[in-house]
Amino acid sequence: MEWNPNAVAGISMLLITVATASVKAAELVAGHAAPAFTLNDQNNKTHRLADYQGHWVVLYFYPKDDTPGCTTEACNFRDDLPTLRALGVQILGMSDDDESSHSKFAEKHSLPFPLLADRGGAVAKEYGSLWSFGPFKLTKRHTFIIDPQGKVARVYRSVRPAEHSKEVIDAVKELQQKKN
Repeated sequence: MEWNPNAVAGISMLLITVATASVKAAELVAGHAAPAFTLNDQNNKTHRLADYQGHWVVLYFYPKDDTPGCTTEACNFRDDLPTLRALGVQILGMSDDDESSHSKFAEKHSLPFPLLADRGGAVAKEYGSLWSFGPFKLTKRHTFIIDPQGKVARVYRSVRPAEHSKEVIDAVKELQQKKN
């Protein structure tokens, strides 16, 4: 029996796709405990989610430093930081870029909040924010609002970078009113 190379390639791709798709973690939703992490930022300072216990946290995952959508999203969070800080919110950005890349990105755009280096995407995977196909991995653009008790309060799996910061501010205000 002779195998057609195109058929073999097509079947191989199908099997890889099925195998990749079937390895999906349980989806993180509001009410779940936020998965813990310990990562370095653009200044090589270590951050643990536990460090922010008692505070509201906006943890936003993004695909790549200094790309158009990621820059828009980060700069809007930067510009809205006084409002977010007045609400007692800590902003944490995260991608699989390394500390050096984060440092250049933060410096270029004057980003005054931590950009965490999730090399390999282990934390993104815990949050259901890692896309992978074989050896290729990409952090998805997702955001999680974490309450002062360390629970996920809101999840955004569809993010429009130009509008997202304002959307997050409105959500934090709403969530804080419900807690009071």
